[in-house]
Amino acid sequence: MKTLLAALFTLLFSVVAVSAQSNYRLQPGDTLAVEVLEDSLLNRSVLVLPDGSINFPFAGTITAAGRTVADVQRAIADGIAVNFASPPTVFVTVSSVQPVDPEVAAAATEETINVYFAGEVGTPGLRQVLAGSTFLQAFSQSGGLTNFAASKRIQLRRTDPRTNEHQVFEINYRAISNGGSFERDIVLQDGDVILVPERRLFE
Repeated sequence: MKTLLAALFTLLFSVVAVSAQSNYRLQPGDTLAVEVLEDSLLNRSVLVLPDGSINFPFAGTITAAGRTVADVQRAIADGIAVNFASPPTVFVTVSSVQPVDPEVAAAATEETINVYFAGEVGTPGLRQVLAGSTFLQAFSQSGGLTNFAASKRIQLRRTDPRTNEHQVFEINYRAISNGGSFERDIVLQDGDVILVPERRLFE
């Protein structure tokens, strides 16, 4: 009886949470809480990766960016269905959203900024992204990484146009893609260069 009540409570709570988030479109950097009632070992938090996808056991890679939590919920349920005797009950909620630095967003005077991708990315070159976009949001437009990418050493290179001083931020994308924490996604500035170096031998 207690198990049944607990399951009903979980169901009610999840339905309310999904309803409140029904109109929200997911974006890279968001964190999702996924619960599978029939198998608690599958319950976990997943990160929407810079390419807009998530990875989930048995379901593989699922496109999440631009979709609602209900869309992703159905995709996961369909992806893992073959492992269950009856259709699984899956709940997805947004546990955290990718924030945009309000000071940088307010200071932005242009609708778009120029960001350059170089090195071991699928589609190097110039990208125009919305002012106030973060590294993860812009990186979703890079075309992904090549097989030779040093994913632990991605660089964000920035030059101050007034002083000509250079800054280099190193980002461990491999840790992020494996669910690691990312304390502060960097808000991009016009002219930023995202460089993905070639991995070393045995790296």
